[in-house]
Amino acid sequence: MTALLSTTYFGPVQWYQKLYRHDHVLIEACESFVKQTYRNRCCIATAQGVQTLTVPVVHADGGGQSALVGNLLLSDHGNWRHQHWQAITSAYGDSPFLEYYEDDLRPFFFEHRWERLLDFNEAIRSKMCELLDITPDVSLTHYYIKGGDGAPRQQEQLSDFRYAIRPKQPLPDATFQPRPYYQVFSSRHGFLPNLSILDLLLNMGPEAVFYL
Repeated sequence: MTALLSTTYFGPVQWYQKLYRHDHVLIEACESFVKQTYRNRCCIATAQGVQTLTVPVVHADGGGQSALVGNLLLSDHGNWRHQHWQAITSAYGDSPFLEYYEDDLRPFFFEHRWERLLDFNEAIRSKMCELLDITPDVSLTHYYIKGGDGAPRQQEQLSDFRYAIRPKQPLPDATFQPRPYYQVFSSRHGFLPNLSILDLLLNMGPEAVFYL
């Protein structure tokens, strides 16, 4: 069975579950960019509750929201790299595994500069899979695959999760039931489900894979 996913920035636990549980994964590289989705944002747990971190992007030729994901460039607006790293290290400073994984994560914010959002996200995905000790069979699409919004699917044995894994009004996903795990601020907020894979990894370390 093949899973069809949108690209994500430190995607949620649900997204990485699909990588782990499917024989093959297609990441949609030819869809139009949609704002306020996991394509360029992630959610982490802080002392104040859930915080959303958003990567600013620009279209290669100045386009807007209709730009294709594969054409989006990372913007330097707002010094976001430094702000995201500060938010992550502050939120997970008391987590069991930040110190263990810190050297693996820091390069995404300071040591390397990617031009395209898609390349940046793919580099993150590759590193997260390495740290989770999973080896999914992943490839990028070469054309837009219709479906996910109620339209007929073009391929059999294809599970389309592009509209099921999104922050706002996700479609039902019967294959994902979030299971509680240790979180730094659970005594204050209770368990917060389906946050960024960073939350699972930094709280659970090598045991994170058992929650996928």
